[in-house]
Amino acid sequence: MSKAKSNRYKRSPGGGRYAALALFAVIVLAVGGYYLFSPGTKTVKQTLPSPPATTKSPLPPLTQNLPFGAATSQSAKSPLSGDKSYSESYPPSSARMSGEQLPATGLMAVIIDDMGANMHEARSLAAIGVPITFSIIPGLHSYREVATFASANGIETMIHIPMQAKEWPQRRLESNGLLVSMDEATITAHLEGYVQGIPKAVGANNHMGSEFTEHEEQMRVVLQALKGKGLFFVDSVTSPQTVGQRLAREIGMKSGRRNVFLDNEQDRAYISGQLLQAVRVAKKKGASIVICHPHPATIKTLAALLPGLEKQGITLVSASRLVN
Repeated sequence: MSKAKSNRYKRSPGGGRYAALALFAVIVLAVGGYYLFSPGTKTVKQTLPSPPATTKSPLPPLTQNLPFGAATSQSAKSPLSGDKSYSESYPPSSARMSGEQLPATGLMAVIIDDMGANMHEARSLAAIGVPITFSIIPGLHSYREVATFASANGIETMIHIPMQAKEWPQRRLESNGLLVSMDEATITAHLEGYVQGIPKAVGANNHMGSEFTEHEEQMRVVLQALKGKGLFFVDSVTSPQTVGQRLAREIGMKSGRRNVFLDNEQDRAYISGQLLQAVRVAKKKGASIVICHPHPATIKTLAALLPGLEKQGITLVSASRLVN
């Protein structure tokens, strides 16, 4: 019976292990709590270096001088100040240019007709930074100022002589324009006034004149007067029956002939297509003379495309380089 009593009070072998595990758990919790809530730990945490700030890569510069016919997926604002709607996207006609193989190089003169109305047009065109020629209509609001500005900035100037069109008088002509009905003395006096108003001009071309340039007698008076002043003449070819360049050659004065009008339509796709045609002419014949006007769509297109013509084998020159 005494043996049975001893076994009754004997401790179970697993009890010690449970107690040890419980004690170990208490120690682990105590140590973890110490490190978790210790002030020293917080100080170390606060002094850890913060991750470096993300540095943004600089935005690529806007492409100002794209090669003729280059395409871009980004939009850019117009070089004209204050224009918020301009998008630097190219029409299909010019985009095809980049894939064409035109064999030779050539010279091109870009004459901007109808200059003299205001200085904004002159400054916008000058900002393109390529050789161009201003043809200034005598008597327009700012014609003297534009002529002076052009001369100061190395831009060649011409006299844009207003001449009678077939639609006259329904189509307005400047008050100092030349009419077929004028006699030699009147025509000569008008030309003298043009030269005095634009004294730095090196040449002249006709403004309108689809009627006047067909009349040999009157055109001979004009060309003789220009020759006497040492000026050349570029026939704008506003009529297929013009006698301008033929007469100029007969009297032995330097002359040229317009090859392409760029902006008969105020549409960038059309203007770009016409410029492409002018490139073809320049490469085929060695040179081309193009005429356009200071319309907003024209200025935008020229600003986008002219600086890239050099990469297409075209050298831009003043009009005086292409007369002979």
